[in-house]
Formats: sequence, structure tokens, C-alpha cells
Amino acid sequence: MSSLKYLANYAPEIKSQVQTLVDENRLDAFLLNKYPVSHNIKNDQALRDYTLSIKNRYLKKSSPLSKVVFDTKIHVINNALGLHKYVSRVQGGKIKSKNEICIAGIFKKTPEEFLNMIVVHELAHLKEKEHNKAFYQLCHHMLPNYHQLEFDMRLYLTQIDIGGALY
Repeated sequence: MSSLKYLANYAPEIKSQVQTLVDENRLDAFLLNKYPVSHNIKNDQALRDYTLSIKNRYLKKSSPLSKVVFDTKIHVINNALGLHKYVSRVQGGKIKSKNEICIAGIFKKTPEEFLNMIVVHELAHLKEKEHNKAFYQLCHHMLPNYHQLEFDMRLYLTQIDIGGALY
């Protein structure tokens, strides 16, 4: 089950079911049936607008975002799907802080549900820095099926590893 590195912390029964899909070359069909089309958010401005609309709906009073971009340098292999950066800079004797969100470039061609899940995850870091109970409660508040989408996105990453991208 070495092809299931994105599912390493899941129960053996779940990994066994996924391994069966992989062995029978049915993972791609399973994913395409559930998520038939890719989103149309193809550039950084569209991603910024998309992210801000979610932020303004759920986190109006949180810190502003100075930057939202797709970043081709983020490697999913290193367990990063996106990054939330809190950058402090000294300008004219004052410390200015900025919040930035970078989404892995691989998510330019995925179903909107996966992009939404990653954006929600990174936005949750505006309020909760650690991956703790409060963090996941906030993710669930913004996206009630967050955990299912995270699992399905891990299936998608597995599919990319074994058979290439679907979209």
C-alpha cells in the first residue's frame, strides 16, 4: 500500500477499500463520477476574489489579506497544499504585518470543491494558527463537509501519483 501515502493515518479498512480501487484501476472513474468538472479559477486575481468572498462571508473581522496566489513552488509531497504566511516587515520605524495565502499550483486544475476546501483551511489559520480542535471546528463551520472533501482530495492526490491528473 505504498501508493497510499496521502492516506497513511486512515484506518486499515479504509486504506484497503482504496487499494482495491487502485488495483482495479477504478479510482479515476470513482473521482470523475463524484467530481466531473474542474473549476474555472485560473489566475491569481480570480483566486483572490474567490478567497475574499469566502473570507467576507465567515471571517469579516479577521485580519486583512495582502496577497492570495497560486504558487507552483509549493510541493504537495512535503504535505503542503497551501500556505498561510504571517509576514512582519519594518517600514519607516514601524512594524507592519501582512497575511498571505498561497495555494499549490496543482489546484489550478481540480474540482472547485477541493479548491474551496484548501481556501477554507488556509483562511481558518487567520484565527487559529495550530491544527487543533478549534481550527477544525472553524473549518467545519465554513464548510460542513470539510472532512469528506479532505479525504476525497487525498484520493485525488493518490490518483495523480498513480495515473496522472484527471482534468
